[in-house]
Amino acid sequence: MHVKKVILVFLLWFAGLGAAAQFAKIAVPFDAVQAQYPHFDAELGWLLSLISLVGAVLGIVGGALVGGFGARRILLSGLVLGAAISFWQASLPSLPMMLISRVLEGLAHLAIVVAAPTLIAQLASDHYRGAAMTLWGTFFGVAFVLVAWLSEPLQAQGGLSLLFIAHGAAMLVIALLLAIGLANDGDDTAGRNGFGLSDVLSQLLAQHAISYRSPFISAPGIGWLFYTFTFVSLLTILPQLVPDHQSAWLAGLMPLVSIITSMIMVPVLLHFTSGINVTIIGLSSAMLVVVGALAGADLMLVGVALFAALGLVQGATFAAIPELNTSTETRALSYGVMAQTGNIGNLVGTPVLLAVLVGGGQAAMFAAAIGAYMLAIAAHIILHRRRNIQNR
Repeated sequence: MHVKKVILVFLLWFAGLGAAAQFAKIAVPFDAVQAQYPHFDAELGWLLSLISLVGAVLGIVGGALVGGFGARRILLSGLVLGAAISFWQASLPSLPMMLISRVLEGLAHLAIVVAAPTLIAQLASDHYRGAAMTLWGTFFGVAFVLVAWLSEPLQAQGGLSLLFIAHGAAMLVIALLLAIGLANDGDDTAGRNGFGLSDVLSQLLAQHAISYRSPFISAPGIGWLFYTFTFVSLLTILPQLVPDHQSAWLAGLMPLVSIITSMIMVPVLLHFTSGINVTIIGLSSAMLVVVGALAGADLMLVGVALFAALGLVQGATFAAIPELNTSTETRALSYGVMAQTGNIGNLVGTPVLLAVLVGGGQAAMFAAAIGAYMLAIAAHIILHRRRNIQNR
């Protein structure tokens, strides 16, 4: 692959890091966020998850928006909007205004996470496309690790405001570099197919019906719903439940072990069984780890082991889509379902588990997580049976 295209792929991955940091900049320093808004408790969970609102509504048609208006244009708009919002958040406005900003930030987030992988797939040659998309798949965990490492020194110098300013500046620099680098690349569809916003909206109901009726298209995304329900929420909550000297370490280790498990263990397991089966193995392992937490296991070990198990779910779910769907169209719809259900899981997960923790304590929160994993496993079994019936 040409050197320029390699550089552009990494810049697009950096754009993904900026999008994931929109979650991490609230989740990682959550204790500082709580200190900034001391008169609110469970409501603060929405500060983390409201960014998912736009994706929860428009996830399936995100690809259509990129097709209509051009991936480069959508990406750069998302980066600039994200930077502007982060700069404004540095003023630490009232909680209602901060919540509104998080909804708007969801527009920027959806634009980036739909347009960037589309551009990566266009730029990468057939030989390197798999490696490039594997790199993209690490963006969420890597961003959390980086924010966990950088958050404390930035806050020590300038509090939450400096963290938000640093994030906005990074987004702006990435936008500038990509505007230059993509000037003659990756925007082949922009304005050439007569595709408009009304066309996107007219397809919304039809795409949802096709996607969710199919046990092939919907299965990865339905399991993904329960994965995302616990991923960001427990990544946020668990470090607050361990001693202070372990908190930063746990916040950095959990996403790191999920990346390692996903990149090393999933390819090995896929040689022996399907992506859906590996997903079920990951969910079952996660459930057993949380049972250990209920039995009194050390929460530091629980957090690391849990996210190692969830790493199996992360990698195997992406692998399951091309296994279950052979056409480009059905794969695109399946990725759209994942985008939508993932955002729904992120949207409700943190406020729900935080409210359960406040109302019922740690045992109730862990029981809720176990319930989520049980529902995911049951859904996969039911959808597997439906696929068998259709294949007869």
